[in-house]
Amino acid sequence: MEPEYHTPVLVEEVLRYLPTVPDGIYVDGTLGGGGHAEAILMRLSPGGRLIGFDQDREAIASARLRLGQFGDQVTYLHENVSHIETALHTIGVDRISGALLDLGISSHQIDEKQRGFSFQTESRLDMRMNREQLLDAWKVVNNYTEQHLAEILWNYGEEKHSRRIAREINIVRSQRAINTTQDLVEVIRSVVGEKFLQKSLARVFQAIRIEVNNELGNLAQALDQILNILYPGGRLVVISYHSLEDRIVKNRFREESKTSIPSGNKFSADQPKHPKVAILTKKPVGPQLDECKNNPRARSAKLRVAERVYP
Repeated sequence: MEPEYHTPVLVEEVLRYLPTVPDGIYVDGTLGGGGHAEAILMRLSPGGRLIGFDQDREAIASARLRLGQFGDQVTYLHENVSHIETALHTIGVDRISGALLDLGISSHQIDEKQRGFSFQTESRLDMRMNREQLLDAWKVVNNYTEQHLAEILWNYGEEKHSRRIAREINIVRSQRAINTTQDLVEVIRSVVGEKFLQKSLARVFQAIRIEVNNELGNLAQALDQILNILYPGGRLVVISYHSLEDRIVKNRFREESKTSIPSGNKFSADQPKHPKVAILTKKPVGPQLDECKNNPRARSAKLRVAERVYP
């Protein structure tokens, strides 16, 4: 196993906001190779604790190697962070001092050919972050209806040729299965040509990956649960990499920071009228130029932070 599973982005920016309580309990909801977790743990006192979630067992194995020096301060959970409340309850934790979500896909997953995330190498269509789940990219491409495929490519990839690509997929798979990443590349090439191929490939592969892993649904569920279990003063830091993720985060933070009563609605006497969170980043925080040069995959990263203010 390579020593660097994934290069963490915006580490210094994350450390501006986490940790706030040296002996608190923190969650890294997307543990990956443990880069962000290591930086946070270095700031904790011996009484502090970090709980790392990841649905990819390879990521957990890599993180264990990197974080071994911290011993019992780290708990590893092979679980999607969208189930955080139930998962924490099973280990006796009800509230936390802070959490980090570094969304998207890791460098290791992109670079590992057999995972099928990249259109630059040939492998079976897979794209599962959790390799134990049943749904994979092959099933999406070969079994979803043409209409469903078109909706996915448009909604999750914002691909303007979504209907034409879905139609061509349907035609090709009626003759033979679309088994590999390069099979899919050729289908897309036949529709969009060479000039715009790279951008269309990026959008189509992103859309299928999001569908396979239910990334947007899991994100919305994770945000709701994490904001519920933060202590007052606890912070949620989220790093997103495309507009669909960032929009969900921005809107959820904005909704939970409201103090006004929505039009047409009334609070009952026992309902709180206070905002749940304060937004600490008026605009998303991006990487510095040097980081982009050293790690091009950091270029699209946007960091947002909310702090729990109401008990």
